[in-house]
Amino acid sequence: MTEAILLVGGKGTRLRPLTVHTPKPMVPAAGVPFLTHQLARARAAGVEHIVLATSYLAEVFEPYFGDGSALGLHLEYVTEEEPLGTGGAIRNVASRLHSSPDDPVLIFNGDILTGLDIGALVSTHTTSGADVSLHLTRVEDPRAFGLVPTDPTGRVTAFLEKPQTPEEIVTDQINAGAYVFRRSVIDTIPAGRPVSVERETFPDLLSSGAHLQGMVDSTYWLDLGTPQAFVRGSADLVLGRAPSPAVPGRCGDRLVLPTASVATDAKLTGGTVVGEGAVVGEGARIDGSAILAGAVIGAGAVITDSLIGAGAGIGARTVVSGAVVGDGATVGADNELREGVRVWCGAALPDAALRFSSDQ
Repeated sequence: MTEAILLVGGKGTRLRPLTVHTPKPMVPAAGVPFLTHQLARARAAGVEHIVLATSYLAEVFEPYFGDGSALGLHLEYVTEEEPLGTGGAIRNVASRLHSSPDDPVLIFNGDILTGLDIGALVSTHTTSGADVSLHLTRVEDPRAFGLVPTDPTGRVTAFLEKPQTPEEIVTDQINAGAYVFRRSVIDTIPAGRPVSVERETFPDLLSSGAHLQGMVDSTYWLDLGTPQAFVRGSADLVLGRAPSPAVPGRCGDRLVLPTASVATDAKLTGGTVVGEGAVVGEGARIDGSAILAGAVIGAGAVITDSLIGAGAGIGARTVVSGAVVGDGATVGADNELREGVRVWCGAALPDAALRFSSDQ
């Protein structure tokens, strides 16, 4: 396995305000852009050439990663003029691949954090002789996902999108967003128009008699599509629950990047990361949260399961729980931000503007 396609064109709408100025794969997780973890894991599995299918804020990727040599990779970038969907994006970069028709091409989605055994997926693809192989994982509640039932040999028998009734839930196996395509199959995807690989390409291949193989790997898997999931994924990387060779430090309760400043009596727990140039004041308590570069956390502030954007400011004694504060926003002293609150980039919240009574 030497080639891969990384789909990084999504707008990350559910992650706003994190993605107002930054494409989702470039939002920092455990101290580095999330995409860094995916690239590093691919390289560790033997991938050498990766084509990034970009669209939203496409200009951000290449200045950061360049030709990929710093990661031991050869990176190329292809930008969609109009969003083409997952299948369309794969087809749009096909000309940059060097593989022969029967060679395997690995395909990742740029918003999935996973401990997938990449080598095992490629091996499954090769030994089964499949046209496409899919990483499947098991979930307790599959209603928000596409179900992928298989026969006893692992061969895919159907694709069922987001079932709702008990009768429709025939398996707990879902499409986990990583695939191996036979190179020639990519050329069968229609060019120049939006195509969903999940809703069009895979069902069409199945109905035409193609061999689609599923491999269940239920190690760590998390869709980072929401702010809460992204914060959790970052913390799990710091804690070592999610594997990555790109975490810039030892795994543990906290990760403080070199130029950050943390008061000696501040308490950082639960996989908290404090980014470059960030400042954490005296007596602050931060649990399971991501404090991005240049953010300032005031004395006595309490931050839990939250993300504080780059250059943002949190005032003294302010409590932030399950919330997101956008880049450059300021939240004054003595505020309370509870679960689900999102403060937009550059917004300013005065002192004691938002409080909750003790019985709420």
